[in-house]
Amino acid sequence: MNPIYSKKVLTVPFIVLSIFILFLCGYIVSKHFYYGLIILIVGILLILTLAFVMFKQLQSNEQAIQHIHTKVEEHHNYAISHLPFGLILLSKDQKIYWMNDFMKSYLNEEYLNHDINEVFTNINSKLKLSEDRRVDVNYGEHNFEIIQSTDEFALYIFDRTNEFNLSEQLEHHMPIIGTLFLDNYDDVTHNMSDSERSQLNSRVTNEINRWASENNTYVKRFSNDRFLLVLNALRLKDIEHVKFNILDIIREQTTWNNQVTLSIGIGEGTTDLVRLGELSQSALDLALGRGGDQVAIKNDNGNIRFYGGKTDPMEKRTRVKARVVSHALRDILLEGDNVLIMGHKGPDMDAIGAAIGVSRIARLNDLDSYIVLNDEDIDATLSRVMEEINEKEELSSQFITSDRASQLINDRTTLVIVDTHKPDMVIDPKLLKKAKRKVVIDHHRRGEEFIDNPLLVYMEPYASSTAELVTELFEYQPKDKKISRLEATVMLAGIIVDTRNFTLRTGSRTFDAASYLRSHGADTILCQEFLKDDLKTYMRRSEIIQTVDVHDNGAAIAHGDVEEIYHPVTVAQAADELLSIDGVKASFVVAKRSNNVVGISARSLGDVNVQLIMEDLGGGGHLSNAATQMKDVTVEEAIESLQEVVLKHLEGEEEE
Repeated sequence: MNPIYSKKVLTVPFIVLSIFILFLCGYIVSKHFYYGLIILIVGILLILTLAFVMFKQLQSNEQAIQHIHTKVEEHHNYAISHLPFGLILLSKDQKIYWMNDFMKSYLNEEYLNHDINEVFTNINSKLKLSEDRRVDVNYGEHNFEIIQSTDEFALYIFDRTNEFNLSEQLEHHMPIIGTLFLDNYDDVTHNMSDSERSQLNSRVTNEINRWASENNTYVKRFSNDRFLLVLNALRLKDIEHVKFNILDIIREQTTWNNQVTLSIGIGEGTTDLVRLGELSQSALDLALGRGGDQVAIKNDNGNIRFYGGKTDPMEKRTRVKARVVSHALRDILLEGDNVLIMGHKGPDMDAIGAAIGVSRIARLNDLDSYIVLNDEDIDATLSRVMEEINEKEELSSQFITSDRASQLINDRTTLVIVDTHKPDMVIDPKLLKKAKRKVVIDHHRRGEEFIDNPLLVYMEPYASSTAELVTELFEYQPKDKKISRLEATVMLAGIIVDTRNFTLRTGSRTFDAASYLRSHGADTILCQEFLKDDLKTYMRRSEIIQTVDVHDNGAAIAHGDVEEIYHPVTVAQAADELLSIDGVKASFVVAKRSNNVVGISARSLGDVNVQLIMEDLGGGGHLSNAATQMKDVTVEEAIESLQEVVLKHLEGEEEE
């Protein structure tokens, strides 16, 4: 109780009572003097006695209250000093002027009068960025959670080290399921004798078992070409640190007889074993779709990491698969009313050639088909092609704009995407969203993004080009009609561009496809006419090449003028030419694509996986041919980012 309030409660009634008694005694004296005088004396004595008692009581109350207040202050100070969490008080200039005993057990008192940012690096900035004024920081071997008061002059610090360690232990022991697949086991063992097959099986199994034992991983072979892997997150982290060297081990140990390669799909991020199995299989499908000889790790949150993919994928397509896909494509097209074909943004010769090929397949089956191509998508090379096409009314009538395609599309329209599988890379993403029936034909390694719910996917990263894949499908279509000379020429030009005149990613099937097109009238002279450069393009490409900087690790980096915008074909051609320089293992050309986009084209002769480098920068492609686009960066910033990623990858390969 407040002492002042207590005095008022007692003194005010006493004064009123005293005045009343005195007034009453005075009245009696005026009437009966002697009796009144006696009563007055008694009243005064009574008032004095009550005053004395009240004074003593008030004095006792004040002493008791003061005692309680003192005790509360003592316990208050003790409680603050011995709180089970830290408390730091700050001055206006954010210096420490007091801390409780909890914090003194972690910080020396010498930190008093020091800026709080000297103790916890940039803590003020971190707290300002946090919506709830709460951040986690590391201090030595401890993990703290720091909460800032609303007035910003007090910090509450909680030691979360035990919780963090427990969480880390739980995270390290999270279950991981993987599926290991021998990519080309059937192809390699097809013509082997029983003894040779047994020897190969023994060698591969022993190496995998030894690797699994070294990494405390359970492995079980459950078919000729598949193994089950069971491990925990900590072991996976150790294996990732050496970048899954089992890929290199198996590849090196089987060079004596038709090299065998591995692909591994791994699921992580959940304790649901069924879900882990699904993630593992999905990751394996992704690894195989990218060409095999690599590892894909898929988290339950959708994030994916890749390792390996150092070697160019071996040709594994079979005539059987081409026949099956060709028949399936025909059936799907016939189930619909009409066909639309669309390539990627900034289409090249391969995309246009493949689109023309698919359009011809549709017309061989008496279906109306159209190729989506807008005026802004036509570059100098395609303009020469379109000049020839415009002279052929039957072929030119097949090319329509995105607006016209939007009018033609309906629920029974089949949309065929060629030379890409990424939704954001197609010429018209809105058209893709409208389509109910979709088919994907592509030769790039599969990336994380993929077109939703296609009826048919024909992706072969072993092929040189999409035009090559489409050419193979012709053999199993109706024979009564043939492709025209111009169609065959454009498709052949697409193969020539993507193989750099049959020097890169060229297998026996590539020459078979070229032979087929040549036999149907493909004109090699006209191909060269299509692929010619004008003088301005040639000069701009030469200017880019002059800026080349060849690093000791074999990476050649060149760039365009920081103020100019370059066509992607010019940049890609410059990257191709840089590979002819002695000592260059991989080439990279950086140039502006638009006002806020910088593009990078990457090429290699196969020793360096430029696909992985470009994926780290948000792009993708093939082992020896990849690219990316970076938004809201300058050419200099893009080069700096590229150099960091190239250094990481090339140093990693040297260490291995």
